Amino acid sequence: MSHRALVIGATGIVGQNLANRLVAEGWSVYGLARRVEHLPGTVIPVAADALDPASLRTALAGVVPTHVFFTTWTRRATEKENCAANSAMLRNVIAALPEPQALVHGSLVTGLKHYLGPFEAYAQGAPPQTPFRESMPRLEVENFYYAQEDVLFEAADRHGFAWTVHRPHTVIGYAIGNLMNMGTTLAAYATLCRERGLPFVFPGSPVQWSSLTDVTDARQLASQILWAATSPAGRNRAFNVVNGDVFRWNWLWPELADWFGIKAAAYPGHATSLEQVLAGREADWAAIARQYGLREAALDRLASPWHTDADLGRPVECVTDMSLSRRLGFTGYQYTPDSFFDLFERLRTERYIP
Repeated sequence: MSHRALVIGATGIVGQNLANRLVAEGWSVYGLARRVEHLPGTVIPVAADALDPASLRTALAGVVPTHVFFTTWTRRATEKENCAANSAMLRNVIAALPEPQALVHGSLVTGLKHYLGPFEAYAQGAPPQTPFRESMPRLEVENFYYAQEDVLFEAADRHGFAWTVHRPHTVIGYAIGNLMNMGTTLAAYATLCRERGLPFVFPGSPVQWSSLTDVTDARQLASQILWAATSPAGRNRAFNVVNGDVFRWNWLWPELADWFGIKAAAYPGHATSLEQVLAGREADWAAIARQYGLREAALDRLASPWHTDADLGRPVECVTDMSLSRRLGFTGYQYTPDSFFDLFERLRTERYIP
């Protein structure tokens, strides 16, 4: 059959990598975002706000996808507001499709906050048992991931399409202006340390510094989403997805420093705030951008230190089990250092870092 994809959040770190992968596999791909001017020419732009039903109906009037991939989210002040806004976006998109009965599969990308809790109750209470497994029950707290899942399940039942939910850990990949972008944040941080003589200090908690952990390459995530959307074994399941290896930050941090030609500073033994370290450094970054002719002079377009602080500041171990999708046929693997180094190389090639 002819695959026609609608990727919601096509300019984000997940959506952009997924759209490119689908195009490479021969799919027709529509990319929905509020701003679509930076979409590649291989993706059909759909400019709309998922929180605006009227704009969605207009933008999607002639779009009949076989597969919908929901890869975006919006942040609100409270989790109650997060639940309302993020479930509304998914519901609005499905309602705006002119022929929802043509859908074969719907995919939703969430994350490990399914197990750790939302930002306002992040990793609080009794530490969750690791490794995280898909069979773990929902937490007894409000969580917009649960609200999104419920909308997806109801729509799939109503319109007769299959679904999958994908739960990555921290996603490492290429995207500019993304709200959750550890890789590019660390690239900007390391560049500032090198160019301004700052110590390259790991900003996270002692647990994150010394415990085993994992991350998810955006390309690995795209591969699993594609597999699940086209494999009978992937129907109506939730899947964890990480690179497939584990590491400790106390090993990886000096490796990242070496790539930038700097030394990793001694770990201070406690979490610091990268958001505070980068506060007030906008002029420094603008000067570096002028010096090297970089494409982006605004530090906040590259760095999202608040999210990196949240990830690296966790007081609990984070290790993710991928046995379910492996047993069902997904065998993808990505070496974690290369996730960072490939990203750094691309940022340098495209003149986002010197």
